[in-house]
Amino acid sequence: MRDLLEIRDEIDEIDEQLVGLYEKRMKLAEQVADYKISTGKKVFDKEREDCKLEKVTSYVEDPFLKNGVYELFEQIMSMSRKRQYQMLTEHGIYAKTDFREVEALPHEHGKIVYQGEEGANTQMAMNAFFGEDIESFHVETWRDAMEAIKNGEADYAVLPIENSSAGIVSENYDLLVEYNYVIVGEQIIKIDHCLLGLPDAELSDITRVYSHPQALMQCSKFLEEHREWDKHSVKNTAIAAKKIMEDQDKCQAAIASRPNADIYGLKVLKEDFQNNTNNSTRFIIVTGKKIYKKDAGKISICFEVPHESGSLYKMLAHIIYNNLNMNKIESRPIQGKMWEYRFFIDFEGNLNDSAVQNALRGIEEEAAKLRVLGNY
Repeated sequence: MRDLLEIRDEIDEIDEQLVGLYEKRMKLAEQVADYKISTGKKVFDKEREDCKLEKVTSYVEDPFLKNGVYELFEQIMSMSRKRQYQMLTEHGIYAKTDFREVEALPHEHGKIVYQGEEGANTQMAMNAFFGEDIESFHVETWRDAMEAIKNGEADYAVLPIENSSAGIVSENYDLLVEYNYVIVGEQIIKIDHCLLGLPDAELSDITRVYSHPQALMQCSKFLEEHREWDKHSVKNTAIAAKKIMEDQDKCQAAIASRPNADIYGLKVLKEDFQNNTNNSTRFIIVTGKKIYKKDAGKISICFEVPHESGSLYKMLAHIIYNNLNMNKIESRPIQGKMWEYRFFIDFEGNLNDSAVQNALRGIEEEAAKLRVLGNY
């Protein structure tokens, strides 16, 4: 049996040769990029790459080695493409975008719409982001808020997108795809739930509780202690509070924020009982204008990939290769396509950054569909 150090020395010699050959290959890839830049030819040539992979794997017979060679050359060609995307940016050929940079969001004379009644968490997020000296109105559903922009009744809409305890608001992810609007801001607010009842009610009187489905989820441990209560979902926590005031039934209570007690003349029966004491909700601000602030530092995109092995990894590789920090990834089923998914990614960066340009160019060329949801 050969000595381990002797074997490792031989591996080191081969690795050094491989690095040298890799450098030579990448130099040739740069020449390919120069040709494509001068002719306007696309970087990604799937047919050419498939033929190349078929050829190199034919050089070996062992099935394990075949898979290894396939993966090795797939990565080499991926690195080649990424270098070519970089060179396009270096030559001033930027990825096409119809986004317009602005110094500040133009909302002084605009209208903002939010879902729910007065006192809704969405209203609190709106006021935290825009301030209270604004013209705003509320609608019944999140879709109504998006339609308000479509019909020219509002310039901005405020939507909840995820909660630290209950997760994403999936319906609003789907609405982002359906409506071609842009995220221009986000606001995170801490959610402290209270149990609100009529002024003469006591905790022992309660038999029915109303709230938004996510609020019920966020308070599941407390509600588990009161299994005898009937739980009812409504469209908004503020709507739940308003219902208690209107029905004047002391057996009913709402899970909502403390300001709703003052707004609707209710009594706080119990407070701060959510599962997570750091319970927070992230809200997004959307508009029909394709704009982004000059100092924007986060980008949201969504894309679809071919339904084949490794597709998602190949897309994420563009973010990794360009040293961009990914904050979040979510998936949603694509309507009408069985077991196929659309992916939503948040990562740090600005549309003017060369690294962002390179990553978006690569994803756009290689994904089935790409859409930039916003830079904010």
